[in-house]
Amino acid sequence: MDRMPSSPAPRRAQEVLVAPGRVLKATPVFETYWRFAALRQHLFMRRVAGVLPPWTEDQVLASHRFTNAYRAADRVSQYLIRNVLYRGEQTCEEIFFRTVLFKFFNRVETWEELETKLGGLSWKNFSFERYARVLDATMAGGERIYSAAYIMPSPSLGSARKHRNHLRLLEQMMRDGAPLRVERARSLREVFEILRAYPSLGPFLAFQFSIDLNYSEMLSFSEMDFVVAGPGARNGIQKCFVDTAGLDEADLIRAVTDLADREFERLGLYFPTLWGRPLQLIDCQNLFCEVDKYARVMHPEFVGSSGRTRIKQRFAPRSSFLPQWYPPKWGLKIPPEIASAGAWPRPRRRRSEQLNFGFSGGLE
Repeated sequence: MDRMPSSPAPRRAQEVLVAPGRVLKATPVFETYWRFAALRQHLFMRRVAGVLPPWTEDQVLASHRFTNAYRAADRVSQYLIRNVLYRGEQTCEEIFFRTVLFKFFNRVETWEELETKLGGLSWKNFSFERYARVLDATMAGGERIYSAAYIMPSPSLGSARKHRNHLRLLEQMMRDGAPLRVERARSLREVFEILRAYPSLGPFLAFQFSIDLNYSEMLSFSEMDFVVAGPGARNGIQKCFVDTAGLDEADLIRAVTDLADREFERLGLYFPTLWGRPLQLIDCQNLFCEVDKYARVMHPEFVGSSGRTRIKQRFAPRSSFLPQWYPPKWGLKIPPEIASAGAWPRPRRRRSEQLNFGFSGGLE
């Protein structure tokens, strides 16, 4: 069974040793963090294997939208990797241009509207007015052009419309030589610092953009090199720990990431990795954000600084096939029937049938 038990009665903080002299004091939400990660990953694996919904017996997961345990497995990240990063000319200028253009809006429909109206999107064919007019018309038709996933502040670059300012910022970054400076960066932190220097790209967005660029062939840094906690992750950390032993948020995320195998084993949980890829810093940062939301229902007694008590986004299950494609440099061994975009439709299995996910085992 993979049902999450109801919230346990309050108890003394659990002590978690993360290094000599460093003992975190964790709340019950910290156990929920690992249980949530395992439940969410099992749901994902069932879904990509073509199992008919429902994919979980956990009613909170079944009813509300949560990102995957692995950031790269989310729908928009998958589209970015397959259709933006690895399609088109593979120079640093063109990869950077496509990535930042996509990420400013972070919406598949916006990218596809631009492609439909303008053809292949590239720095070589970029015209501010042509791109801006397509977005003007899309908005005039009542369509959204920005994702609701996170707030995208507008830089002050002379335009009354937010999307025009973002196009101006992209143009400025390209003319400043940002692509070449990013390609020559010696660390993921340096990529972050280059992006962070531009207007409206705060720490959270600069880090997210750095991770997206690092999916491409332009960069090849380890996702264990550097992390920045976003607002949701900070709330999740507050709910998981009453004492962080003096660790800052980045060091705490690293300590928790290093604990993953031990914690899954301690709790008797089987966590199916992403075809051999363990959780990375970016993934555990995201999981703190997601457990912040999950705890609003499962642990309402723990309130973060945001004060939010409800999960806004509802989940509507879709049975359509989700082909999986990741940066080739990761060397993931994805089963052909899961990786192939042409494998659907195919016979769909019930949850009770044996599934070949490339792993064995399950949740208690």
